[in-house]
Order: sequence, then structure tokens, then C-alpha cells
Amino acid sequence: MDNRCWVLSQRPDGNSYENALTLVDMPLAALEDGQFLLRNRILSMDTGTRMYMTDREDSYQPGVPLGSPMLGTVVGEVVQSRDASYSAGDIVRCYGNWSDYSVVAPDETYAAKILNPSDDLKTYVGALGANGWTAYVGVVEVGKAKAGEAFVVSAAAGCTGIMAGQIAKIMGCRVIGIAGSDEKGEILRSDYGFDATINYKTEDVSEKLGEHAANGVDIYFDNVGGDILDAVMPQMADFGRIPVCGLITNYIASGKVPGPANYDLVLMKRLRIEGFFSPDFYAREPELNPKLNAWMGDGRLQLPFDTTTGLENTVTAYSKLFSGQNLGKVVVQLP
Repeated sequence: MDNRCWVLSQRPDGNSYENALTLVDMPLAALEDGQFLLRNRILSMDTGTRMYMTDREDSYQPGVPLGSPMLGTVVGEVVQSRDASYSAGDIVRCYGNWSDYSVVAPDETYAAKILNPSDDLKTYVGALGANGWTAYVGVVEVGKAKAGEAFVVSAAAGCTGIMAGQIAKIMGCRVIGIAGSDEKGEILRSDYGFDATINYKTEDVSEKLGEHAANGVDIYFDNVGGDILDAVMPQMADFGRIPVCGLITNYIASGKVPGPANYDLVLMKRLRIEGFFSPDFYAREPELNPKLNAWMGDGRLQLPFDTTTGLENTVTAYSKLFSGQNLGKVVVQLP
């Protein structure tokens, strides 16, 4: 059976993906023992997959070899199985390919059955998936947010950022979001409870933080690194915490990336900077999802979706993550 699949045909130049990814027909290999065949229904678009497109040897995820299918989180339906734990008809979230079908080895792909398949499946790559867990762990455990503290998040209108801001608000923080347009800022304030927003394209981030967090930033949830991190560092409060979730501005770097321009402030302000990576807490889904689901149920945690239909439009959807065209979680839905 042929399978339409996006393959990495060359390493992308910056954030140009049209020539780097090619949609091809690839025959599906026969299933081996311990595998199942998944008909993909939802493809999760995540900025971290940009690292899969590099050949960096020090990355947290080995790069995808040229000519190989592109890898990412998917939700789909099992159609054939040679694994006793999975049966035809099961709905599963796992690492798979940007394709119509994925051949899945459960032990290697963080596979998990979705026990409530009548739910909107997009939720399981959003608030009840890696993005939701990342927002929770970054705010509550790494950031150790406390009531009355000033919390700042970059890429605030993206999937993880918009949830991190709401969770910090639940913790009682004053929440400031850094986003790329006045329109996004207005939506974050009016619809998602942010106390203040900064347009990094038109405003001086450091100066505005001085206004919005007069006593200093207690927690900076970093999704981007680069110039935004440099702008936030001088405004950090003593003993501030910087959970590092993503480095959007660094993913396209071809060589070594310099550290923060104000690195000495780590000592002067006694800051704690800690990186964290969602696969480290995938196994905690049974613990984390009831908390997130409860907040969703009472309306305190919401996540908008930017949905593109059709496998052939995957690159268009993926590019939104890096051009700032999206609000919330970007997904591709397959008919």
C-alpha cells in the first residue's frame, strides 16, 4: 500500500521549508512483531521539530537523515497490529511520521492510548499533551510560581506560551506576555487573562518590562532565547528563575550560538536558569492530565487551535510557527 509522506530532502535554509521537505509516495513496509500501523488523523506542528532537520550532534534529538520521513507527534487510529497491547480501532498518540500512515514501534515512540476517543483529538496534542505538560511543569515545578510574583513568557501567543501564562495566573502571578503584534496582545489580555503584553517588534522589551514589573521579573518562561532573553535579563529580580522551554531563535543557527549578553547577571542577581524537555515527564500523563483537565473544565485554561486540513498543506501549516501567523496550537487534520 502506498503512503504519502513528507521526507526531508535537504537541510532547510533558515525558516524556508518549501524546498527542504518533499511530499512523495512511499510503499509501506510489512509490519514486524511489536509494531502497529496507524492511520494518522492529527499531525502536531511543534517548533522543536526544527531541530530534527539539522545535523547537529549535540542536539537533544538526533537529526532526521536526508531522504527519510519527517518525524513528529501524531494522533491516529490503529488499523493493523502485531503488538498484543494494541488492537485495530484503538486511538493512539505517539511519535510518527508526517504521512497518511505511520508504522509504530510503541516502546520507541512514547505511544499512549487515548481512553476517551470521543473527545476532540486535537486536545491530546494540546492541553492534554506535551505542550500542556510543558506549560505546567515549567510554571509550577521549574519556575516555582507563587502568588504575587511577576511572571513573563515569550512567544506568549503560541501553544505553550498561552497556556503557561494562564497557569501562572491560576498560581496567582501577575502575567506579562511578549508577542509579535498588537492584535495578539489584545487577545491575550481580553480572552486569556494576561495582565499586560509587549509587542517585541515595535516596543523596547526591557523598558516595557521595567514598567510592567517595577519590582523585577520573578519568573521568565523562555521559549525563544536570543535577543528577547538579553532584554529580559536586566529586569530579572534577585533570585529569579528562568525555565528554558525552547530556543526558537537558535534552532536555525548553523554554528555555535553565543550565550546571554548579560551572563554576569546570573551571579549578580543569583538567578537560576534551567532547561527542561517534555519527554522527561511523558510518563507523568496520568498525574498531570487530571489537573489540566479540571482547569479546562472550569474555564481557567483555554487553548485556541489553528487547524489546516490536508497532508499536502503540512508545510504551509508548519511555517506559521516561525512566521508568527498562528495563535495557539497549530495542527494538520487529515480527512
